[in-house]
Amino acid sequence: MTDINAIQKAIEVAGGLSALASKLGIKPPSVHEWKARGRIPAERVLDIEAATGVTRYELRPDIYGAAPPKRGKKPATHSSSEQKAA
Repeated sequence: MTDINAIQKAIEVAGGLSALASKLGIKPPSVHEWKARGRIPAERVLDIEAATGVTRYELRPDIYGAAPPKRGKKPATHSSSEQKAA
């Protein structure tokens, strides 16, 4: 089941329910139905992600699972001369 907050977030980022529907090339009642049901159809998830930036992991964690950890900088490693001094 989709987190209702993720659906609402996608609607808000798109500029409203009708705007999201327009970006997806569908009619607003479809988006309203998803919101009412609390579930976005699997075949629409990637389109919504592309249109809004709301991730597939937020929209359908039952399919895509938890978001992978963000890739950050690797921890600093000590050079061999620093390790010898320690």
